[in-house]
Amino acid sequence: MSGRLYAISTGPGASDLMTVRATRILGRLDCLYAPAGRKGADSLALSIVRPWLSETTEVHTCHFPMSADNDAKAAVWDEVAGTLAREAQAGKQVGFITLGDAMLFSTWVWLLARLGRPDWLEIVPGVTSFSAIASAAALPLAMDQQSLAVVACSDSEQHLRTTLNNHDCVVMMKVYGRFPAMKALLQSCGVIDHAVMMAEATLPGERSWRDLSAVPDDEPLPYFSTILVNKQWDIRSESWSNR
Repeated sequence: MSGRLYAISTGPGASDLMTVRATRILGRLDCLYAPAGRKGADSLALSIVRPWLSETTEVHTCHFPMSADNDAKAAVWDEVAGTLAREAQAGKQVGFITLGDAMLFSTWVWLLARLGRPDWLEIVPGVTSFSAIASAAALPLAMDQQSLAVVACSDSEQHLRTTLNNHDCVVMMKVYGRFPAMKALLQSCGVIDHAVMMAEATLPGERSWRDLSAVPDDEPLPYFSTILVNKQWDIRSESWSNR
């Protein structure tokens, strides 16, 4: 069998929410590369896929620095991309795992930019965190003629405000460390009664809030926290409106 590199999406957190295709590929890998935010730290992505790994698969953890030093980050991306390419070109079945879906707010995209689109690469899609949150919260992401936007809360307040004003439904990712500002923004845009927030969706520590006005500004939120907004869905009455 010729070498192949798989960028494997792990989904939102629960191991049984991975796709059948992803689990089958994991079971036949020669080596697997898993991202970690800190050196020596456990990899959440790795903990998700462990039930599907073969005992013979070599596992490597890659540290991707969470810093503003772009040169340092680029050096790591270059190194990891080079390693993945060499392993695949040497005839191995190689996997790189990433949380959620590989093509959405993912470290994998920076590696893809370096690898290009070789014929030995396959990207395996996965369940996004916000689709899992929508299901758990029973909140429609979008319906009929509604528009849906996905934004990072690290963006400027003006852009976030414009997005909330111009779209019917908004996914606000990367809430961690920014909740007070996001809460104030939702209130000023008049949509806080149409928003839910969930942290660590599908994981054992999953928590949700359906009345964001009542959440204290100093509420300790986990890193993986996301807000969903649907202007036509009243969170308190759990009903659809014609607004």
